[in-house]
Amino acid sequence: MDPPPLIDFSDDAVSSVTSHSYTDPHGTRIFDRYLSYSSSSSAAASSDDEDETHTHSSSSTTIKRLDYMIDFLDRKLSTSDDRNRNRRSASSLPEFVGRGGDIPMFRPPVRAAVHPARPPSLEVRPHPLRETQVGCFLRAILCTEKQLWGGGENGVRMWNLKDLYSESGSEEDGTAPFKESVKGVSALMCLVGDEGSGSGLVWSGHRDGKVRCWKMMNQNQNQNQHGCLSDGFREALSWQAHRGPVLSLCISSYGDLWSGSEGGALKLWPWETLEKALSLTAEERPMAALIVERSYIDLRSQLSVNGLSSMLTSDIKNLLSDKSSAKVWSAGYLSFALWDAHTRELLKVFNIDGQIENRVDMSLLPDFSVEDEVKMKIVTSSKKDKMQSSFGFFQRSRNAIMGAADAVRRVAARSGFGDDNNRRTEALAITIDGMIWTGCANGLLVQWDANGNRLQDFQHHSSAVQCLCTFGSRIWVGYVSGIVQVLDLEGNLLGGWVAHSSPVIKMTVGAGYVFTLANHGGIRGWNVTSPGPVDSILSSELSGKEFLYTRIESLKILTGTWNVGQGRASHDSLISWLGSAASDVGIVVVGLQEVEMGAGVLAMSAAKETVGLEGSSVGQWWLDLIGKTLDEGSTFERVGSRQLAGLLVSVWVRTNLKAYVGDVDAAAVPCGFGRAIGNKGAVGLRLRVYDRVMCFVNCHFAAHLEAVNRRNADFDHVYRTMTFSRPSNLSNAATGMVRYLLFCCSLACSMYLFWHVYRSGLPLVLSVAAGASSAVQMLRSTNAMGMQTVEGIPELSEADMVIFLGDFNYRLDGISYDEARDFVSQRCFDWLKEKDQLRAEMEAGNVFQGMREAVIRFPPTYKFERHQAGLAGYDSGEKKRVPAWCDRIVYRDNRSALASECSLECPVVSSILQYEACMDVTDSDHKPIRCIFSVDVARVDESIKRQEFGDIMGSNEKIKLILEELRQIPETIVSTNNIIFQNQDTSVLRITNKCGKKDAFYEIICEGQSTVKEDGQASDRHPRGSFGFPRWLEVMPATGVLKPDRIEEISVHHEDFQTLKEFVDGVPQNWWCEDMRDQEVILVVKVRGSLSTETETKNHRIRVRHCYLAKTQPMDHKPNNTGQIQGNVLPRSDYQHLSSSLDVVDHLRNLHSP
Repeated sequence: MDPPPLIDFSDDAVSSVTSHSYTDPHGTRIFDRYLSYSSSSSAAASSDDEDETHTHSSSSTTIKRLDYMIDFLDRKLSTSDDRNRNRRSASSLPEFVGRGGDIPMFRPPVRAAVHPARPPSLEVRPHPLRETQVGCFLRAILCTEKQLWGGGENGVRMWNLKDLYSESGSEEDGTAPFKESVKGVSALMCLVGDEGSGSGLVWSGHRDGKVRCWKMMNQNQNQNQHGCLSDGFREALSWQAHRGPVLSLCISSYGDLWSGSEGGALKLWPWETLEKALSLTAEERPMAALIVERSYIDLRSQLSVNGLSSMLTSDIKNLLSDKSSAKVWSAGYLSFALWDAHTRELLKVFNIDGQIENRVDMSLLPDFSVEDEVKMKIVTSSKKDKMQSSFGFFQRSRNAIMGAADAVRRVAARSGFGDDNNRRTEALAITIDGMIWTGCANGLLVQWDANGNRLQDFQHHSSAVQCLCTFGSRIWVGYVSGIVQVLDLEGNLLGGWVAHSSPVIKMTVGAGYVFTLANHGGIRGWNVTSPGPVDSILSSELSGKEFLYTRIESLKILTGTWNVGQGRASHDSLISWLGSAASDVGIVVVGLQEVEMGAGVLAMSAAKETVGLEGSSVGQWWLDLIGKTLDEGSTFERVGSRQLAGLLVSVWVRTNLKAYVGDVDAAAVPCGFGRAIGNKGAVGLRLRVYDRVMCFVNCHFAAHLEAVNRRNADFDHVYRTMTFSRPSNLSNAATGMVRYLLFCCSLACSMYLFWHVYRSGLPLVLSVAAGASSAVQMLRSTNAMGMQTVEGIPELSEADMVIFLGDFNYRLDGISYDEARDFVSQRCFDWLKEKDQLRAEMEAGNVFQGMREAVIRFPPTYKFERHQAGLAGYDSGEKKRVPAWCDRIVYRDNRSALASECSLECPVVSSILQYEACMDVTDSDHKPIRCIFSVDVARVDESIKRQEFGDIMGSNEKIKLILEELRQIPETIVSTNNIIFQNQDTSVLRITNKCGKKDAFYEIICEGQSTVKEDGQASDRHPRGSFGFPRWLEVMPATGVLKPDRIEEISVHHEDFQTLKEFVDGVPQNWWCEDMRDQEVILVVKVRGSLSTETETKNHRIRVRHCYLAKTQPMDHKPNNTGQIQGNVLPRSDYQHLSSSLDVVDHLRNLHSP
């Protein structure tokens, strides 16, 4: 079957392009269904109801696709000879490739247009560069029926779900179009949606203790300056809710807003007050805020009379509304409290093991015993010092170590390093069957029933759980490792994948997607059916359209390495080395060795590393000098640096490239003296360039001719252990205290070892090094508790490009000094390379496995007499060290073969343009070398790809059929559509699943309450928050699962009228009796399939009326020819098919109950 035309343009000049087609060597049509989406978009843009902006947007999208297509054709249709000719014209150098590249650890990471190890995702907001997000990181997301909301450190933003497939706006490159609130709003901590309030309210809790209400603007309020309508939102209400940050929010089954804060503070804001405040005009907004602010009910203070308030002292990190049984869960890290949403009474307090707490938890109170114990030790120690003046230094050091270690153990046990901390609760969620699920810091998932009884545990991953989300029959779990897992309601694992490169901190569901928010601020949407059959079809379709959204970027990278031998260089030397070669490069990477050395420097460097400090004045001098050489500030900007003792690496980026470079992380791996001292080792920088990860590692390996195996071991240690990611749990104040105590403990240990080693007769240098080594090792073992690697894969293995540079110290083997000098003078480098230890070890696959180095055409760079120019400057002293190529630059990109072309499967392809030494620089005993890389980077145009994603989802017939089958709603009937109550009556509503194979899921909400007038007609209904029930009505269970051919009974109970209280500043002030007029509500039974979306439901409405005066007229079962139900005559049917529920709605509308 022939593919359709590429583009149907009327312009002859453009349509001539469409006559071309291309078939790859495998016979696959490249342009199958090309631009079907953009064509329809262009047609729609030309219609009368589309504005000029949309037309321009569609045109720019089409132009982009054409550009990418032409670039794709240029690459595919060019022959191998053409490509080789292009390489030769670029003067690319031949390269030597080391063996061992097929070892998994050294193999390039798998890349593809669509990631092969996870389902296709909708990139709502591509991974933003960290540097662009300072002060505005997103921290929460929430989905309502029509919008996706995101809250961050500097405001709120909103995406219309209908625009997720649209072209990116001008706000952020690649991000779906969104609206944003005014900047300057305090950092957002939590979000909760309220669909039931009539206008789609969203409530947000903030760090400054305020709660804000955001409201969608209607068309009259939202006309822009050109008179065009646009979807926007505004702040409708805000008030000071807590003194500390608002950590959690939820809306109960009765529409009340609950908020939690630090120290166990828990407040309730009655819906009646919120409704009144929202009804006020914009001019009355200050009055509305004051009304709400003083109307709170302090739930914890209500317990003080019973002596229970002291049990609720931990921060309320999570609040959960159990609408199935009308309860509210409040959760700290190690305990829970269960509340009745109707009476607002505390039902139960229990710990993470399910044990009921009926006493004060002493572990939550300040522990003064440690302080008293320390005081006693000080007093006792001072007395002993006076009595025993001969008490030895050795014994005092030992006591200091033991005391510091004991203090560390005590503080760590209460501050986050004990077993309880690993079990702390991080996330809560409720499933449709009424079960509560909690996720813990040790990866444990716990299932609870509605009464707080612990049922069973599940462990599918060892990393900490960060968030939970439920939809239909599935539970989604997000972990700190970036992994997402999908479970069924029984806890069985259905699938899992790496969703993001950083922790998944929030999840929400809407429009058929589960949206995940990563810690870096990126948002992805995953089809609710994943993992499932749709994934493979969507992956295949997206991969086939790779040429439409692939963009190739080209840049040059200058890398330079120099062992400066503790000296300082002149500005002219830097110009010769870097300045002369940086004219047309985009990135400059500089690695220095032996910036400063000596026992004092090494010991101080090790001590700094224990508390997270690095750098020195000498290192800063070098950075300033290099920056001056590169014209830093106008031409280049320094984006990162890292120093470890004498090792220093830094990266500069040209200003016009800065917008595409970021996420800079640093790392250091010491290899000297027990893998703890930085006289040998490596420092590295990792950064993203055009959305691809590049790592630059500056190394200084073991010296001396015979230390080949030690050098190989140094590389292996660096490659395996270099870790760029920062521990996420080392940022709180309690941990800071632990780090301080660890530092004190390490200093005591250092002092002890120093004295012990020095007394044994070793030199002072080794004594200092021994003490510093112990300090570093102690902290490193402690920090390891917070760091985890995915499946033990080194982080360098996950980079798209890795460049190693430095003084590797490999020498020439089997050659004398005089022979080497002769060959160098004759420039016979080919024979010398046969004696090169590094070349021999790479050829044997012992080091730098699978990496590449350009053919060496410069003299050995070691060892020279300082300030002696030319080849005559080689070491002529007593030792006469044999010249050697100690200073080298090797690399790896995405290629698994030399002939690989740049594409999304091989996104980073590099060649070497220059590889040379600066022989005229004489400031050190080493010569600086430099290497210029020409790099092609394949990147994804996320805006185009997102549009293609939407096109496939909307047009692919296979996907449509599969989704239709998965979202099918079983046939279900209910027992009645009318319920009449006298006081405190109870009625049983029965729902039957007529399908014999599939489960049905139901949820009962209240569309609103109205008052029955004297003529029997109901007034306009007013919905409560989140479609909550009025206080006189109780429905249990309000959610549940209908098994095939089973009947579910729901209790609909009328509560006695209550005496209501009005609270002012948490104190009840006024009492009144609830309205005793006849009331009427409309209950909606929403039935869906296991994977049906929120809008894909079959609804049945039930009218519930309470007749307080018992004036109900007798039922008239005679046929009503007019088809209209009179006043309060409530006909009843034993069974009613949901498919005919629209008829019931028509009857209800005729009762004037809209």
